[in-house]
Amino acid sequence: MTALSVNLNKVALLRNARGGDAPSVATAAQTVLRAGADGITVHPRPDQRHIRPDDVLALAHLLKDRPNIEFNIEGNPFAGPRDNGYPGFDALIEQARPQQATLVPDGDNQLTSDHGFDLRGDNEALIAKIRRYQGQGARVSLFMDPDLEQIALAREIGADRIELFTGPFADAVAEFGIDHRRSHASLAGYQAAARHAVELGLEVNAGHDLDVDNLPLFRRIAEVSEVSIGHALIARALDDGLTATVRAFRRALDGES
Repeated sequence: MTALSVNLNKVALLRNARGGDAPSVATAAQTVLRAGADGITVHPRPDQRHIRPDDVLALAHLLKDRPNIEFNIEGNPFAGPRDNGYPGFDALIEQARPQQATLVPDGDNQLTSDHGFDLRGDNEALIAKIRRYQGQGARVSLFMDPDLEQIALAREIGADRIELFTGPFADAVAEFGIDHRRSHASLAGYQAAARHAVELGLEVNAGHDLDVDNLPLFRRIAEVSEVSIGHALIARALDDGLTATVRAFRRALDGES
């Protein structure tokens, strides 16, 4: 069964828009876990536009006695401390000790993650980061495009997993429909990438714009161990409620009607 990790960034974004503590990120985490999510994902950015360092530590405390629930922290491993109180990605991993650290090649001003790592070139600094986080108990996943050469390089530099950037697949389904040949051609590329990763000894995660409309197709990739979903899930929850939405995504992922 493919695990469902719910990204809570947008809950924090709504809270920050008004200030105060509502809606509560911790309460949202408890709700999605009761509804059937397998893990919690956050992506604390240096500008603190949504998830903040105190949220990361609060969630780590909430989940510390729940070993079957994965805490996944995403971010640019080279994002250092900022004057606004962001302590740097290294410090967050060291303090929170998540089960998984997903590394992304985002810039400070990037709206959302929209491309994977390019690992052609000197990777010594990234290798040092991977080893650092693994030494602190985290499984390390690299955010990657479905490029077989790049995936092989991810394995070479010591990653445990990759997370396939699924934006192009989601775009194809949105534009052409789930049954169109272009959507299936996109799926085939991701299938090949996932199989290649597993053959190399990597595990496979996936995420970006996956939703209840495209998951029935994407779930055919049996090699995917985990999907991380945030924006689409939280947006749907505004209409249907958070509990019902998590259950709907769980059904879509499991192939249930």
